[in-house]
Amino acid sequence: MTQTRSAAPNAQEILEKYDRESVTRQLRGKTVRLMISVLAIAYSLFHLYITFNPLPEMLQRSIHVGVGAALIFLIYPPAKKSSRQKIVWYDWLWAAAALAGCGYLITQFQDIVSVRGGIPNTADIVLAVLTVAVVLEGARRVTGWILPLFALVFLAYPFISHMDFMPDRLLTRPYDLGDIFGQLYLKTEGLYSTAIGASVTFIFLFILFGAFLARSGMGQLFNDLAMALAGHKQGGPAKVAVISSGFMGSINGAAVANVVGTGAFTIPLMKKIGYHKNFAGAVEASASVGGQILPPIMGASAFIMAETTGVKYSTIALAALLPALLYYLGVIAQVHFRAGKRDLKGVPKADLPRVGEVLKARGHMLLPIVALVWMLAESVPVGYAAAYTIGITVVISWLRPETRMGIKDIVAALEDGAKQSLSVMAACAVVGIVIGVVNLTSFGTVMTSSILTLGAGSLFLTLFLTMLASMVLGMGLPSIPAYIITATMVAPALAGFGVPILVAHMFVFYFGIFANITPPVALAAFAGAGIAGGDPMKTGWQSLKLALAGFIVPFMFVYNPNMLMIDPAGIEITAKTFTLPAWHTIAAVCTTSIVGVLALSAAVEGYFKTHLAAWARLLTAVGALCLIVPETTTDIVGMVMVAVMAVLNWRQAEKAPAVRSLP
Repeated sequence: MTQTRSAAPNAQEILEKYDRESVTRQLRGKTVRLMISVLAIAYSLFHLYITFNPLPEMLQRSIHVGVGAALIFLIYPPAKKSSRQKIVWYDWLWAAAALAGCGYLITQFQDIVSVRGGIPNTADIVLAVLTVAVVLEGARRVTGWILPLFALVFLAYPFISHMDFMPDRLLTRPYDLGDIFGQLYLKTEGLYSTAIGASVTFIFLFILFGAFLARSGMGQLFNDLAMALAGHKQGGPAKVAVISSGFMGSINGAAVANVVGTGAFTIPLMKKIGYHKNFAGAVEASASVGGQILPPIMGASAFIMAETTGVKYSTIALAALLPALLYYLGVIAQVHFRAGKRDLKGVPKADLPRVGEVLKARGHMLLPIVALVWMLAESVPVGYAAAYTIGITVVISWLRPETRMGIKDIVAALEDGAKQSLSVMAACAVVGIVIGVVNLTSFGTVMTSSILTLGAGSLFLTLFLTMLASMVLGMGLPSIPAYIITATMVAPALAGFGVPILVAHMFVFYFGIFANITPPVALAAFAGAGIAGGDPMKTGWQSLKLALAGFIVPFMFVYNPNMLMIDPAGIEITAKTFTLPAWHTIAAVCTTSIVGVLALSAAVEGYFKTHLAAWARLLTAVGALCLIVPETTTDIVGMVMVAVMAVLNWRQAEKAPAVRSLP
């Protein structure tokens, strides 16, 4: 515990450096603090209310954006160096402008829809410009410059897309202010698009659910359980980091915050037993980012994917399971082999909690997650399931004094959930600008055709270009807006090769997320380096190395959809339902992919039971890649190669003590 407390101030400083969302005001005035708290609590209660009593889509989405943006301007200072003790006068104006944008739509809604049919007048355009400015400035405060600048580039496009200097491929008809800002403000195809719709109807509720879990001590449960299960193993603290960060990342979807929160405890332990500081930071980063591909919640991205593709949530969660487990198997295997190579031991069992004691004290808090998965599997509407689970969490917490939530905890969770949702709200609203421009100008079609042209008819080359585009578009973005952008811009390119819609979306989802550990903008890795005191770029490249399986697995499931529990026989590109492969097919895919990932990890680290010579690493890597290629012949060749190398290394390890004992 001493290590955790001593690391906390440094951890907060690092969190603020790499996670703009954490840079909030610490106001002195009690009246203003109380006003913000009341507004945040009301914001949460509003979302719970509309779950069961929905308003027209435009109204509830505009309230979600307007009130959320007002909270941003009251909570977040204009810059990191700005005073955090008071709210400057112009932030009150920004907050008023945010409320004016949604207030105007509320009062004029019937006239806009029934009388004018969405055709903008001068007042509409003025309020639209004001609301776009509010959204861009709000997003800048909570997410940084990258996403707003990206949106501004898109916003500029329809203003210049008809000019002579534009390439022929990008030329469009002229658009006026009414066309552009009417699209963004008066329709559900711009600011209030499906991205904000998802934020209103279920993303907010899952963030609120995470806030309730945090107040009940779920983070402590994951840490203690991981320590009890893996802390004493070879390289134990690193395995603890992988397990606990994976679970937390799946629930909260906040990679950088997860790195700092969990890493403040696990990274010092990893360094203490002998892991290099760059490696320790990279383990935490790769594990935290991977949580967003781990069912059941996948950082709420699974529900957006269901909304976008029309594929059932249960199908998406099942499809994501094996690839996610392979990703974590690759990370844990590298951690294990690195510990063996350097003879790094775990924490003595006497210093660790016992599994039984941990489960007795807090294990009941796993029940809300079980209930959530059951409800989703039974096709309970996502919003209802999330709201019910929040209530179940409160009731279940009363079973033990260690987790019991009182009125203060419930009120605090409502406030925390509202504040934690602001970054996602702002990001989804800005993504709405991109979506609005794409829908207005058909820029998405141009992007798709460009990728296909560059791919020159080759599926592999198109996949590679799609990977690069997804990683560039996902740089510095939270997982949810990263997925929405990549799904809109680049996923359609794969349809031309007969790639099923779910497979295509899963492919871009993976690489949009991995931008967080891919230099030069590897925010999660940089945060891990900050906690560990390591070199940011070296930690980023090490994170990339640890996540190697995650960069290969998406190519595997494109060529072999059986890995996603999809039978490729007779499947249509736009199919929304899929047939499970035969059990023996699933078993074969699991076996070859697991052995392949383990072999690849051993080759990367140069260690299995003992050190691998250069030639042995090469042959092991070749065998691993053969197992990854979805062909029976290559599977047999790969399995034989890996088995031979494993036996040879095992025998070498048995002889090693005798060799060391020679004079």
